[in-house]
Amino acid sequence: MNFVSIRIITGDVARLIEFYERATGVAATWATEEFAEIGTPHATLAIAGARTVDLFAPGSARPAANHSVIIEFLVDDVDRVHRNLTGFVTDFVNEPTTMPWGNRALLFRDPDGNLVNFFTPVTPAAIAKFAR
Repeated sequence: MNFVSIRIITGDVARLIEFYERATGVAATWATEEFAEIGTPHATLAIAGARTVDLFAPGSARPAANHSVIIEFLVDDVDRVHRNLTGFVTDFVNEPTTMPWGNRALLFRDPDGNLVNFFTPVTPAAIAKFAR
């Protein structure tokens, strides 16, 4: 098995794709006006319109209803990213903070209210864990 993506269901695909392109610096690949992906070397963030849910199981997912998942991105320098996002991100949950497990983390919400964590390993153990 290979974990390949997380999909966010949204009421406004273009708005959310624009947000993630700016936040990550990665251009989206559009399949249709209702589906696009932000691809990274190890996983993909898929963003789909609410109408796509009906193709799977009507009513099984709702836009902007997430209160249990944090979307996480490993970045080279979380403090620099925080400076770059200041003035663009409107809902920072915390400033860059070094967590007990060794990552320096920045938590914020995307336009749909989903939690996003950009983090940089800073302790030797955390650096070793994410070395590729």
